[in-house]
Amino acid sequence: MIFAVLGILIGIAFGLLLPYTYNVAYSLYISVAILACLDSVFGGIRANLEDKFDINIFMSGFFGNAILAAILAYIGDRLGVPLYYAAIFTFGGRIFENFAYIRRILLKRRIKK
Repeated sequence: MIFAVLGILIGIAFGLLLPYTYNVAYSLYISVAILACLDSVFGGIRANLEDKFDINIFMSGFFGNAILAAILAYIGDRLGVPLYYAAIFTFGGRIFENFAYIRRILLKRRIKK
């Protein structure tokens, strides 16, 4: 837990001290990739609470989902078809589903105490 908080603080510090800007043309790809990463983070939290966390599964999902979502958005952009909607609906739905499981787990643990 301490490593997670430390990682968040280091990430915020880097973000504030080393601001990075990117071309607006890439905003669609980056936003879909961030959504995919958030899905992996919520899935990792859920797996950790269920004592099923595996770092290899988490890392492969984190980077694999982000790359796949960005490629899907890129291909859709080249074809003129909004394929990024598939990533938005899939990852967005999974984020809310994982959040619901996390909430239930934490509420059950709190009730047991």
